[in-house]
Amino acid sequence: MTTFIHSQNLMRRIKPGTSLITLLAGLLLLTACASTPPPTKEISEAERSMVDAEQARVAQHALPELQEARSKLAEARIAIQNEEMDRAKRLALEASADIKLASAKAELAKAEAVNTDMQKNIHVLKEEMQRTSGEQQ
Repeated sequence: MTTFIHSQNLMRRIKPGTSLITLLAGLLLLTACASTPPPTKEISEAERSMVDAEQARVAQHALPELQEARSKLAEARIAIQNEEMDRAKRLALEASADIKLASAKAELAKAEAVNTDMQKNIHVLKEEMQRTSGEQQ
């Protein structure tokens, strides 16, 4: 009986013209915002990628990108503590993208170093061949 009386009092307080649908939509929106789960999957993937990048010594070739990823990962953890789950997810995904960029730059730098080394070896071999062919004549 008390609940019914409170419900009637609440309905009297609602301004005329305010629809029940509007109130329900507001409650649904509040519930949806409050129930966003923490992005544990995204954080875990970014952390795992960071460990892999550190083991591959990516920082030797792409330190700024890796530092940016570390910073975003730390911000994502803080966002979770502040219950800003959407922001935390976005930052974790950005950190993962930065790690991928850093890894790609590191791979490119390594490939360029191998290419340069091979070019030097080819040059030395050509000189050796010319010298050897000159000695035989």
